[in-house]
Amino acid sequence: MKAVVQRVKKSQVAVNNTIVSDIGTGLLVLLGVHKDDTQKDADFLVEKIINLRIFEDDNGKMNISLKDVKGELLVVSQFTLLGDCKKGRRPSFVKAASPEKANDLYEYFIARAIELGVVTKSGVFQTMMDISLINQGPVTLLLDTKENKLKDK
Repeated sequence: MKAVVQRVKKSQVAVNNTIVSDIGTGLLVLLGVHKDDTQKDADFLVEKIINLRIFEDDNGKMNISLKDVKGELLVVSQFTLLGDCKKGRRPSFVKAASPEKANDLYEYFIARAIELGVVTKSGVFQTMMDISLINQGPVTLLLDTKENKLKDK
């Protein structure tokens, strides 16, 4: 799985000019599912994200997690994170999971975050969405379970 994690003051998702989800302080996660991903990848990634110490403490140091600040999570499926642009000018998406598998792991990721006590909202799978955010910091991180090989806990 690949994720773009952005610390936000607020973020929202709209479909057909209608807001379907919005959060205040928290994290916007753009989530891409690889064809070889499993629930183990989702478990690792959701726990990593909600426990990342990327919010500032009283001394201005990034030392507090999403859970510590009681922040919200907005998860948006984005298969284009699996796009390979090494050859030619059109991205190849052969590494992306099938829509069925991607949706299952996307929904699992969201359910897991909720189980771990985080207020979690989502986009609409396989739909054209407009996403807005106020990136706080800015803080933007890239996470990839294939690069981490699930070793880091």
